[in-house]
Amino acid sequence: MTETANILIIDDDETILDSCSQVLKREGHIVKGAKDGEKGLELFKKEFFHIVLLDLKLPGLDGMEVLSVIKEESPETPVIIITGFASIDSAVESIKRGAFDYLAKPFNPEELRIITKKALESRKIFFENIYLRTELEKKIEFNMVVGKSKVMEKVLDIVTRVSPTESTVLITGESGTGKELIAREIHNHSLRKYAPFVVVDCGALVETLFESELFGHVKGSFTGAFETKHGRFEVANGGTIFLDEISNISLNIQANLLRVIQEREITRVGSTKPIKVDVRILAATNENLADLVRKGKFREDLFYRLSVVPIHLPLLKERKEDIPLLVDHFLHKYNKRSNKKINKVSQNIKKALMKYDWPGNIRELENTIERAVVLSKSDEIELEDLVYHGIRSGSSLLDPTDGRYKTLDEIEKEYIKTVLQAQFGNKSKTAKILGIDRKTLLAKVKKYNIQ
Repeated sequence: MTETANILIIDDDETILDSCSQVLKREGHIVKGAKDGEKGLELFKKEFFHIVLLDLKLPGLDGMEVLSVIKEESPETPVIIITGFASIDSAVESIKRGAFDYLAKPFNPEELRIITKKALESRKIFFENIYLRTELEKKIEFNMVVGKSKVMEKVLDIVTRVSPTESTVLITGESGTGKELIAREIHNHSLRKYAPFVVVDCGALVETLFESELFGHVKGSFTGAFETKHGRFEVANGGTIFLDEISNISLNIQANLLRVIQEREITRVGSTKPIKVDVRILAATNENLADLVRKGKFREDLFYRLSVVPIHLPLLKERKEDIPLLVDHFLHKYNKRSNKKINKVSQNIKKALMKYDWPGNIRELENTIERAVVLSKSDEIELEDLVYHGIRSGSSLLDPTDGRYKTLDEIEKEYIKTVLQAQFGNKSKTAKILGIDRKTLLAKVKKYNIQ
């Protein structure tokens, strides 16, 4: 099936305009035409086009100048040059300046159809390359969360049923419970599995640049905008966008996001030209969005749009029967990565892991197993490989050590250190888990000299 595209033809030859329009419209495309460069650029700046067919010889503003403006504003837009045989040298020069290809007059309808199809494919590849570069920069291995507990069976049942649909999903659960892994699993079993899966960490983006990251911006739209930027929604077109920690976005961005969901189009910062996008939205949060709605911190209409299908992930301490499976899973993963062959975990170690409450959830457990694999000097994980992390065989933070009970300060210091390690030093997330504000946490870190 041919992709429907918006196509702009800029040519002063009315015969070319009419014949090309008819051929492309029969292919299901939407076509608009202009007879000179000025009117063509006026249309291009006002509306969104997938492809431009451009004659080099135009009255007034010539084709080369028009090409330069188009490629500067929208480098991903393929421009097909229409030229007479006598101007082949000019057409070759235009390709050096960024044109996609050229059609020499006279050309037949099939040549036009073929080159248009190739141009659309090149535009798709342009965005796929942006996505692949982003994925390579992450260099993260993703594995599905394993588990046999009843609570996880229910979660995976919902995942199985919702994945093939186009429904928006809201995944809730504390930090480290595997929200992104579940989102990836939904994408990997969806009809969009061969298209991009783009992650947006709403908690890590600076508020002033958030809109630019999501929707892109045009060159010169603000200080520092030295070139046109393609937003995450454009990169995710045809695939899935995962908005992690959605509760962190401002009311202003919430309004813009709601508009994207409703209209299925985005507008780059500094532009008035809407761009159609076909994206499935998955969102996640470790906060209670319904509470934020009641407090006026989250839009009610957006909340209902996002939570068409809600999935709640349990704490690891609520599914402790899954710990042995997860341990084996991570042991295999980090054996492979570290080129080791650790194949034993003693019963004492398993008991210690089962008794520990894992405030950092699966992420903390994975971090612990990775460290144990790295530190292990034999083919078996020993207790000493875990003690460093604050886990003790058959004991807890509250049990006496060497016949002496710990002071409250000692317990607090050890617990704060454990949670900080589980959150990879992220103080904002640690403060949320501990139920204190960030300022209080910083004061305690300083008090106890926690490194």
